[in-house]
Amino acid sequence: MGKAAVLVVVFDFDRTLIDCDSDNWVVTEMGLTQLFRQLYPTMPWTSLMNRMMRELHSQGKSVEDIAECLKRVPLHPQVISSIRAVHSHGCQLKIVSDANRFFIETILKQHGLLHCFSEIITNPAFEDEEGRLRIVPFHDTVCSPHGCSLCPPNMCKGIVLDRFLASELGDENTRFIYLGDGKGDYCPCLKLRTQDFLMPRKGFPLWEKIWSNRNLVKAQVHEWSNGDDLARTLIDLLDRILKNLDACPLDFTHEAPLRSIPL
Repeated sequence: MGKAAVLVVVFDFDRTLIDCDSDNWVVTEMGLTQLFRQLYPTMPWTSLMNRMMRELHSQGKSVEDIAECLKRVPLHPQVISSIRAVHSHGCQLKIVSDANRFFIETILKQHGLLHCFSEIITNPAFEDEEGRLRIVPFHDTVCSPHGCSLCPPNMCKGIVLDRFLASELGDENTRFIYLGDGKGDYCPCLKLRTQDFLMPRKGFPLWEKIWSNRNLVKAQVHEWSNGDDLARTLIDLLDRILKNLDACPLDFTHEAPLRSIPL
């Protein structure tokens, strides 16, 4: 029998793992919509969100206040169940997101999912010495711009996928499943191989880009529409991968079969 295959599931965060956009959630829930709309045409998104954090600090809002707002972000119960099940079966789960670390980790902790993810790659966020939350770009847009015309200036997800594929995860026995919705997810999808799988959200920009020229994407495409659909599609896809790898089974150690997940 050959080397056991490794399954890596890569999630986008906003409008994929969660149904809403975490940045927009904070802007709306904390009363920043008017200022956000005023400044939106004048600066890049990550810089704009950093500016929103400065505004909250000036209003006397603490980092804890922002965290409490984020804890109210809903997460579909079947998505929660599917993430826990896939993790328990030995898969590697990663997040590659254009949100920021503080927002993502706060939401995942609230839903008991942070431990399921081996890596979160996103824009850094930290509390400074004044108690203000700061958000900075993943790529330094001034000193080391990524140069990718498909991606926003602050983050090229394709570079992240290249790093995965250049590591031991690039082994021929590894299978990637990539879930996403936005234009920024298109570049990494072009890096996926014929043995990999792509789960775009139907009707969203990534889905539209894929079907504008399907031949550019090598991976097998399995679309989804909502939380129930995501969970069902992901579990069905894992079942299919398992059946097709009889000679090189995935390294799942959990006793319960994937099909036992209630959907």
